[in-house]
Amino acid sequence: MIHTLHRMGVRSHMMYTAGIASIGLTAASWLLSKRYERAGVNRADHWGLFVGEWAPTFFAMGVALRMEELREGGERRPKERGAEEWEDPNMERGIRTPSRAGV
Repeated sequence: MIHTLHRMGVRSHMMYTAGIASIGLTAASWLLSKRYERAGVNRADHWGLFVGEWAPTFFAMGVALRMEELREGGERRPKERGAEEWEDPNMERGIRTPSRAGV
C-alpha cells in the first residue's frame, strides 16, 4: 500500500501535514461541538476523540512513506557517465549513509 501511495505521488511531508492539521481539527471540533450542540461536554469529547485518532495514523503513514523515499533514493549511482566516483543521493538532504568502501 505504501509503495502504491508513493507511486501515486503521495509524499511523507503530506502525511505529516495531515497529522498536524488533524490535531488542530481535533481542538476545533471539540470546541465547536461543546459550544453549539446541546449534548454537552460528553458529545464534544466523542468528536474530539474521533478526529484525534487520525493524527497517529497520518504520522505513521508519513514515517512509512519516508522510509520508502529513502529506499527509492538510497541506491548509489554514478555521478556522470563513466565517472569513477559514486553519488549518494542522501547527501543532498544531509543524510549520512554507511560507507561501502570495504565491501
